[in-house]
Amino acid sequence: MDEFDYIVVGAGSAGCVMAARLSENGRHSVLLLEAGPADRYPWIHVPIGYAKTMFNPEVNWMFRTDPDPGMNGRQVYWPRGKTLGGSSAINGLIFIRGQREDYDDWAALGNDQWSYDKVLPWFRKLEHNVAGADAWRGTGGPLWCSPIRAAHPLIDAVIAACGQIDIPRNDDFNGERQEGAGYFQLTTRRGLRCSTAVAYLKPARGRPNLRIETRAQATRVLFEGRRACGIEYRSDVHASHDGAGTVSASGVSVQTGPLRTARARREVILCAGALQTPQLLQLSGIGDPALLRRFDIDVVQALPGVGENLQDHLQARVMFRCALPVTTNDQLASLWGRMRIGAQYLLSRDGPIAIGINQGGIFARTQPGLTRPDVQFHVATLSADMAGSPVHRFSGFTMSVCQLRPESRGFVRITSADPLQPPSMQPYYLSTELDQRTMIDGVKLARRIAAAPALQGFIASEYAPGQQAEDDAALLEFVRNNGGTIFHPSGTCKMGDDAQAVVDQRLRVRGVDGLRVVDCSIMPTLVSGNTNVPAVMIAERAADFVLRDAA
Repeated sequence: MDEFDYIVVGAGSAGCVMAARLSENGRHSVLLLEAGPADRYPWIHVPIGYAKTMFNPEVNWMFRTDPDPGMNGRQVYWPRGKTLGGSSAINGLIFIRGQREDYDDWAALGNDQWSYDKVLPWFRKLEHNVAGADAWRGTGGPLWCSPIRAAHPLIDAVIAACGQIDIPRNDDFNGERQEGAGYFQLTTRRGLRCSTAVAYLKPARGRPNLRIETRAQATRVLFEGRRACGIEYRSDVHASHDGAGTVSASGVSVQTGPLRTARARREVILCAGALQTPQLLQLSGIGDPALLRRFDIDVVQALPGVGENLQDHLQARVMFRCALPVTTNDQLASLWGRMRIGAQYLLSRDGPIAIGINQGGIFARTQPGLTRPDVQFHVATLSADMAGSPVHRFSGFTMSVCQLRPESRGFVRITSADPLQPPSMQPYYLSTELDQRTMIDGVKLARRIAAAPALQGFIASEYAPGQQAEDDAALLEFVRNNGGTIFHPSGTCKMGDDAQAVVDQRLRVRGVDGLRVVDCSIMPTLVSGNTNVPAVMIAERAADFVLRDAA
């Protein structure tokens, strides 16, 4: 049995930060366990490589939800990163913090150390904003934030169209205000993806006090009494679709090596994400006693909130046929076009390959009486049947509508004592009237933007939902039949002091010692935007808590 001061489970958006920060001073030994491989797959590092990792079982967990009644019984595909960098290695690269009110809401729920004023310094610390520092933005941090260097006529037209319906231009969604339309900023560095593995872990890999084990899937937390003392894990884990090994409920076959254990002298820190952290807690005897006993798991600590409070951003992709051949669809349609954008990237690290999928963003209010934006649009200069799938053969672009603060709540619950089987994941999308109304109004807002004068020269017709979907019932049915995740599951080990809370403000698991949770599962409520940068902020804060407690 190996011994370390700290064991970090999951080398994703948060885990890489934790491993780097805890090993930084050289005084503590750290073991970082990652179920996937090292981040050597070349397409991870190329921004447009998102399409190459979306359905790749080697670097993607490729989860599916339970059949969801709100989505007409469909199972929704939920990709999650499975490599060094986790989902930050396969995501859409968008650098968004959320709204001030998100964090003040956390504080109002009993987490006063997580108000916006308390988290802003940590947001500034983690980033290197290429555009420079100001009262809201930071420079010199590990995670790069880069602007999209070249304007695109279609995105410019969308921004102008927003201005014509009173949605202001905004050149920095992470600055003084979020509301408005503009270009996204990206987690890229000189045209390459800046995952947390690149930003945090790569500079730390040579440290003698840090050991990184890939293809190592944690199976349970070990306890001595009520104190977490280590991790049991499977080594040499490989996943594929070839049918060899154990076939999981998701259809992916898994082969594993021997079962191993590692001991933590100080703490075990779970950074496995909002789906697998609650699964690991439940497998380890922490959760709803009735659920645990169903699978003959001894109860270490009764915490009924483990796996509950699941929240996610649902998106509906409104797509248009473009009247001009200016889209990425057009560039990819011919060998010459593909060669041209390839050469552009090789020569200048610029162009579509350096951007990924979404260039433009809109944060807007669907109703005039709202005090802050309730929807986010991801505007892409391409169109496809689903994110990561081949683009359409026609000129097309997309405005995907995402409700920022859904009321719907679901759960993550084990269905077996076998850690290689994925848990039950039920988001219960569109289960409240507000969520239904917001998505309908969001699609209507996309149509209002498209109808503005600035876009008239660009739009030939609406491809989806199409003119057949005119009334509210038809629009809601379109969302139910076609909506999908924007990849932000959160909230399943929420922070707080109520009966459903799993961790306290310092992210310590309630009722036991030596165990913390550090990932998006601790969010009491979902932030208003993409979750990668908030996950990094959470880890920066958590590392400080751990080191202060060790002092």
